[in-house]
Amino acid sequence: MSRQRHEQHDEHPHGTEHEREHPGDRPGDRTDDRPADRPADRPGDRPADRTGDRAGEHLGHVRVAVIGAGFGGIGAAVRLRREGVTDFVVLERADSVGGTWRDNSYPGCTCDVPSHLYSFSFAPNPDWPRTFSGQGHIRAYLEHVTDVFRLRPHLRLGHEVLRLTWDETELRWTIETGRGVLTAEVVVSATGPLSDPKIPEVPGIEDFPGEVFHSARWRHDLDLAGKRVAMIGTGASAAQIVPAIQPLVGRLTLFQRTPPWVMPRVDRRISEAERWLHRRLPLTGTVRRGLLWGIRELQVSAFTRHPSRLGPVEALSRANLAKSVKDPELRAKLTPSYRIGCKRILLSNEYYPALARPNVEVVASGLQEVSGSTLIAADGSRAEADVIIFGTGFRVTDIPIAERVTGADGHTLAEAWRKDGMQALRGATTAGFPNWMTIIGPNTGLGNSSMILMIESQLNYMADYLRQLAVLGGGTALAVRPAAQTEWNREIQQRMRRTVWNTGGCTSWYLDAQGRNTTVWPGTTGEFRRLTREVDLAEYDILRVRSPRDTPLPASGAAATGAAR
Repeated sequence: MSRQRHEQHDEHPHGTEHEREHPGDRPGDRTDDRPADRPADRPGDRPADRTGDRAGEHLGHVRVAVIGAGFGGIGAAVRLRREGVTDFVVLERADSVGGTWRDNSYPGCTCDVPSHLYSFSFAPNPDWPRTFSGQGHIRAYLEHVTDVFRLRPHLRLGHEVLRLTWDETELRWTIETGRGVLTAEVVVSATGPLSDPKIPEVPGIEDFPGEVFHSARWRHDLDLAGKRVAMIGTGASAAQIVPAIQPLVGRLTLFQRTPPWVMPRVDRRISEAERWLHRRLPLTGTVRRGLLWGIRELQVSAFTRHPSRLGPVEALSRANLAKSVKDPELRAKLTPSYRIGCKRILLSNEYYPALARPNVEVVASGLQEVSGSTLIAADGSRAEADVIIFGTGFRVTDIPIAERVTGADGHTLAEAWRKDGMQALRGATTAGFPNWMTIIGPNTGLGNSSMILMIESQLNYMADYLRQLAVLGGGTALAVRPAAQTEWNREIQQRMRRTVWNTGGCTSWYLDAQGRNTTVWPGTTGEFRRLTREVDLAEYDILRVRSPRDTPLPASGAAATGAAR
């Protein structure tokens, strides 16, 4: 069998030469990233040393190390520079920025959040071509932001993080990468939840004579024309891939464990007049973004407190199915039996029509076994295939980076999360892992809005975290108090009981192996922003580096201890 090797991978205004450029300029344009009110670089801050590319070589010390160059990592880098911090690096295992929008390049790949909301507030793009942008435009936007804010000197591409270990004597992280070792005072992990594909173990798959790959590792060298293709899974990726490849393939078999709820996508080309207006009057783009945000904020209570209010939305989705699929047998296969919203609601105008085409078969059962070129479903159905494409999601509740992080007590982050699932104070910091912060951490996901809003809130928290460390002076670290983390998580899980994600009657990737929802935020993005505006030192212990002759001194707001408590 020829299989793709599954490596781990990390999910434009105009202006004349006399006009001041700004973060919204067209891709390729450059601008000063520091606003007029941004503080000057702190003494001692500098672009991190770029020397050292060989495995085992010491790459120096930095104040902050960011892991990942997707939206979270690029956003963190911009915020660091705007805070006056230049002594940092962004460690990225791939050869370019983009994160999930670099890795997912399958046919039809498109965002299901409106373009003007799926972008940074500090880097608006008035030239989005459509209301829902495709993968290529979003990746180009991230490359553009990288150039506009002059982040490339901080990038360390091809530097996969292999291990991170907390040094409780020096109060710093030792970071082993594929290109050498460095140390950092603070680590910001922005690997994202949609970075490592999840492929189920299927008996016989190793002996399949054809090609096998995950949707996030698309085989662009493989011609699907005329081939018998099996699509495994019915998530957002599959809903975009199926209509894109259906006209090309000879036969397409969709293995569906659970049908999704699908709503029409209200997509259109954004006119040149609209783009001109957003370029000339940036406030109009801000208003447009605000309206998109406000509408989604109003929807939140139906997901989190009153799932019964989703009934009208469910009726619209049923009508969409009835309009697109006339065959009653096929329509029955495609009708979900759980409350809409329990799984992510998909947006597509082409998915249902593609499934109704003569060369497509829907198997209402999951793939159970592979025997040669024959795929056998759990219900006994059989289908022949030349190519198998897994659209089976990602390792969201067991993120691989957690296995590589060793904290203060010698345990890995994965071990710390094994008993009670992923937990973090305010979705960012975790007890036992001082000066470690996660962007898009536990319970920060959304079911109906833009993750960029949550990322920017966490960047606020990161910025204040660094300010607090600066006020406390050198040789300090902040360690989450276990009681604070426990109380935060207890309240989240209590609120989660009423949500559609927990009560809707489905099994989704929002839930971990024990059925705990450690993924989604049970509130509005506005509430999350208020709760992450600043660091509360009462939720942390303050650690200080000290010599053997030093004695512990109390600190205001939290217990001050030595590095070895």
